[in-house]
Amino acid sequence: MDFLETLASRNAEFAKTGFNIDLKMLPSRRTMIIGCVDPRVDPMDILKLEPGETAIIRNVGGRVNPALLETMAILGTVSRAAGEAVGAGWNLVVLQHTDCGINGCYHHAPKLLSKYMGVADDKLDDLAITDPYKAVAIDVAALKANPNLPGAFTVTGVVYDVKTGLVETVVPPTVLRPEPDQGHSN
Repeated sequence: MDFLETLASRNAEFAKTGFNIDLKMLPSRRTMIIGCVDPRVDPMDILKLEPGETAIIRNVGGRVNPALLETMAILGTVSRAAGEAVGAGWNLVVLQHTDCGINGCYHHAPKLLSKYMGVADDKLDDLAITDPYKAVAIDVAALKANPNLPGAFTVTGVVYDVKTGLVETVVPPTVLRPEPDQGHSN
């Protein structure tokens, strides 16, 4: 049996035993995770997520780049159409990891990587591509600086260690941007 047949068989089993028609379009935990496409770092596995708990956006390196920001804008529109604006009470988790394959692109195809990240070639080093601990902090800062994202998100930056299986919080949970003061009640 080739792998596509295996996938079809697994899907048939899922449809019989794991399918849940009651799952909603919006995640039940009001959380979005930005992560890497590396199969060792599947958020469903490493964070023991249940179906429907989070929305997961995966790209090379789990990095904030122009395509990610476009995806997030579309998701914001989808959520509003589904009846709930993403923002206050929602979590945004930036999940990067050690031993990332993006390092190979940095060393062997920096021009390709510069284009992917949306920066000039001479600015690639500013993104700490080879250091996930610095990179996750840089990406959280980029999200905080983006005026097009809902400011009331709570954003966290974490790094998964592929050698230990543990996640370390690098940027503790914080509001993306404080909302304008709308007056205080006493």
